[in-house]
Amino acid sequence: MGRLIVSNEDFDLATEKFFYYCMGLRKADIRTQVAIMRSRYPDDTPERLARRFIAAQTPLSMVSSALIHIPAVIPVAGPAFRFLGAASGTTLMMVLNMTLVMQIALIFGRDLDDNARIKELFAVIAATGLASGSTTLVPQLSTLRPTLKAIAGGATIMTTSRLIGEIALKFYGRKQIASSAQTSHANAASG
Repeated sequence: MGRLIVSNEDFDLATEKFFYYCMGLRKADIRTQVAIMRSRYPDDTPERLARRFIAAQTPLSMVSSALIHIPAVIPVAGPAFRFLGAASGTTLMMVLNMTLVMQIALIFGRDLDDNARIKELFAVIAATGLASGSTTLVPQLSTLRPTLKAIAGGATIMTTSRLIGEIALKFYGRKQIASSAQTSHANAASG
């Protein structure tokens, strides 16, 4: 039988297309947004700049949460409408969270085209999917009335988004410190 051979280049292109076309992740836009914020706040540390992006995410998380949970509160909305709300809200939240992580990575000098970002983005997708489904997956939340379920789900989504930003901030900030320490040590050894 013929064997399918897929090179890393093919995989990289397929992955890039998946994030660009299916998930709406636009690296050029991310670079532009970070450049705008750097010019707007030139005295900010990378941590402060990242926190600005994290803070900006909160109201956007509310919109995503509304898309996910509001259809369940409306009794006349059928299952298809509820599914459409959950699917669109979850997708929007995934894109927003992936964008946030990529913005923070770029702020700390990480290469957006590095394959290491792929694993990080898949972790974001998993965390966002679990948060979006929390009102169904967690037994204590699944038994709530629809209005309370929407409030609990909204809080879960906003908290998850904030946590994703904070974890990215610590992760990339720590890598930057380690990288700076290695560079200083190498310079001291060679000098």
